[in-house]
Amino acid sequence: MKTGLVLEGGALRTIFSAGVCDGLLAGGVMTDYLIGVSAGIAYGVSYISRQQGRNLEVATRFAPDKRYMGMGNLLRRDNRSYFGLDFSFRRIPEELVPFDYETFAAYPGQIEAVVTNLNTGRADYLQVPRDARGSSVLLQASCALPLMFPIFHIDGQPYLDGGVADAIPYRRALEQGCDRVIVVLTKPRDYIRKPDGALRLVERKYRHWPNFCHTMRQRAEIYNKCREDLFRLEREGKVLVIAPETTRGVSRTERDVEKLRLLWADGFQKAADRMEEIRAFIG
Repeated sequence: MKTGLVLEGGALRTIFSAGVCDGLLAGGVMTDYLIGVSAGIAYGVSYISRQQGRNLEVATRFAPDKRYMGMGNLLRRDNRSYFGLDFSFRRIPEELVPFDYETFAAYPGQIEAVVTNLNTGRADYLQVPRDARGSSVLLQASCALPLMFPIFHIDGQPYLDGGVADAIPYRRALEQGCDRVIVVLTKPRDYIRKPDGALRLVERKYRHWPNFCHTMRQRAEIYNKCREDLFRLEREGKVLVIAPETTRGVSRTERDVEKLRLLWADGFQKAADRMEEIRAFIG
């Protein structure tokens, strides 16, 4: 039996998922396959490296730090992102809160990140390299929110945030042969996505990629239908869904450390409370 873990994105709201992953580590649960979107994969790699609490430390230490995120980063010509790319994806994992690349590389399973191809407007599912440089570029591409990040090129293809085309890639996990899939959401079960308020600006900026703009126009509809199908599979016993009861008002660019701690704790407690169920589900 092959088990999978699917992690939705949500920028700083993904600290809930980090709590769930830490709860899984505390319970000795490690899946055979991991796929994540945006911050889901950026946080998910610390689950694979078995570094319980690492994401919480990063978020609470650096969320208030302008080097980590802020408009100043977006205006810098060498950065062009709301997040400090070199600071977030190199200095933190290599110097400030070291990432365990050795344990990460030793993971015997499969790790994929979702990115949205601007040429096709569709999701591409790319293997996460086990080296620092390769993984860093892919994680940045998966996290690249439209308007807030530059476009990333991998193997000649232009990419942005994977959440545009496939925000909750549980179908990919099933296609990859996973018999049991745990899906971690970053929004409550009753959430309904509304059309993007910045759509006109997006269409103007990315007008040279009409397929991408088409996907952006359909994004809310695709996302809501995706969740409907997910909850149907849950009722059929094919997936196990873990979702927050509330986001506690945490925004995608949250700086309030206490709010981040509370949302992380919600995720950790969810995993702990359902540990018996999780173990039974994955066998």
